[in-house]
Amino acid sequence: MYVGYKHLKLVFKKPLTLPLVILAFPVVVAIRLIRPWLLIRWGRTYSSRIGHFAGNTEQYLCEQDAGINSPRQRHVDFISISRPISNQQLAKMWRRTLHLWPDWLQAAINRANWLIPGGAVHRIGQNTSQDRDVHNLLDRFPPHLIFTAEEEARGVAGLRLMGIPADIPFVCLISRDSAYLDAQSPRDWSYHNHRDSDIQNYVLATEELANRGYFVVRMGAQVREAIKSRHPKVIDYATNGMRSDFMDVYLGAKCAFCISGTAGFEAVPLVFRRPIVFVNVSSLGYIWTSRNQFVVITKRHYSLTKDRELTVKEIFSFGSGFSLASSEYESKGIQLIENTPEEIRDAVIELVERLSGTWQPQEDDEALQGKFWEIFPADAKTAEGEPLHGEIRSHFGAEFLRNNRDWLQ
Repeated sequence: MYVGYKHLKLVFKKPLTLPLVILAFPVVVAIRLIRPWLLIRWGRTYSSRIGHFAGNTEQYLCEQDAGINSPRQRHVDFISISRPISNQQLAKMWRRTLHLWPDWLQAAINRANWLIPGGAVHRIGQNTSQDRDVHNLLDRFPPHLIFTAEEEARGVAGLRLMGIPADIPFVCLISRDSAYLDAQSPRDWSYHNHRDSDIQNYVLATEELANRGYFVVRMGAQVREAIKSRHPKVIDYATNGMRSDFMDVYLGAKCAFCISGTAGFEAVPLVFRRPIVFVNVSSLGYIWTSRNQFVVITKRHYSLTKDRELTVKEIFSFGSGFSLASSEYESKGIQLIENTPEEIRDAVIELVERLSGTWQPQEDDEALQGKFWEIFPADAKTAEGEPLHGEIRSHFGAEFLRNNRDWLQ
């Protein structure tokens, strides 16, 4: 009754929606009447951020494939794409995959549905843990996004225009700064600043890859500065005027792997099952753990009160292991220190060698990995009770652990 009253107030607050809600009532009644034979559900994509637009939607489809958060009875799910839309190519591809109806129609039916008791079963609801692959489903099911033959040809032409031959592997690089959100909406986004990293700290890794025969494509819809590399195989696609929504998705889908400073774009290669090196992760408890083709290293947590770096155990005991806002680190007296160029390079080369089958672990690597994951709270949950991890399959950077043994004390 309370939910219906709340939605009734919402209808009268927005009187222009009232005619649509009234027209939606017969539709809702019909949906309720056929429910014993066919359950119709609805929901919306999280479209304003490319990471959630790709990641949350793919997780929803994987969970449906696995029968997770899925009704046992015969059902059809209708999805609306909310606005603003962060990437039009993603929207185009999701339209080919999902059962879609207009957002205005979904809003009217949803409000009418809530005014009649017993409508909760018609809402799709949330994934188990948003965009996090806590059931390790990315390894079980193929990608749900598929390029058409025309799009494949367009993508190959786009690579050629960038100077990348069809038979040469390339790597996507993304490093977060505040330029994109500042340009999208005039509000204070500083709580995300703890995720930022200096693009120049990635130059050593990119040029090492270039010397090994890879092209490296620096991604980003809007960035503060260009990457300072003169190597002909390092392409600053974010600033060279060649960027498009289509190529963002095509590059993410076709890259050999992605180097990510946790900016959101990495969800595109993720949903296409591409390997990823995660670097400069600030929230240790939120590292990505679900796939064997992930290598992860994190920022250092420096305690201003202790005047030293915190160990893994201390990061969690201090309460900063799950912090998601810059103010939380500041209030705890934690200064985040970015990974060095050498640390980034070492993590990248580890993934390269793991993928090529040439990785040679050192004698104590297994023990160091075991020690880290023994300390790591793999059973952690969000404040809402959502699990953060499933089966741990990723690798924490081997060279980082070798050089920071005290971190594991």
